[in-house]
Amino acid sequence: MTELILGIDDAGRGPVIGPMILAGCLIDEKTRKEFKKIGIVDSKKLTPKRREYFEKIIKEKAINYHILLATPEEIISKNKVGTKLNEVEALLCAKIINELNTGKEKIKIFVDCPSVSISKWDDYLRTHIKNLSNLEISCEHKADQNHVSASAASILAKCKREREMSKLKEKYGEEIGSGYTSDPST
Repeated sequence: MTELILGIDDAGRGPVIGPMILAGCLIDEKTRKEFKKIGIVDSKKLTPKRREYFEKIIKEKAINYHILLATPEEIISKNKVGTKLNEVEALLCAKIINELNTGKEKIKIFVDCPSVSISKWDDYLRTHIKNLSNLEISCEHKADQNHVSASAASILAKCKREREMSKLKEKYGEEIGSGYTSDPST
């Protein structure tokens, strides 16, 4: 049984404008080594041009990838029924895993965990995954910095978030800022 590697990361977590994006990037060991060699790192450490350059390579070389978005309205509506932001993110991570897991290969998964309580978040995530039998899941802080598969996912998520924000800026103007509450323009 071939072993694959799946990295999952987010971009735009907790937005008031624009979506929160989650991406999963499924690769094999050969591609992991290649990505590391060419300099794929956490999206926060790259310029927008470099991220776009790597995004093309990731999409070409990955076995598969999956990108999901949650609008602020969707997040708020889930909050109203008692689903917290960390749980929304876990549900999206589970959807990515369920989408990319054929059950035929062993998959080592590295998820960039948003919660202070990694074990509690990990437990919640696992309850929403359809087939755990072939999976080895590692939820950790800074997975996007420690695992090239999660770095690749962070690039996919960030590029998608930037494109979504560009659409909103075209419609509403540049003054909407980054979409985060910490941004005075937003």
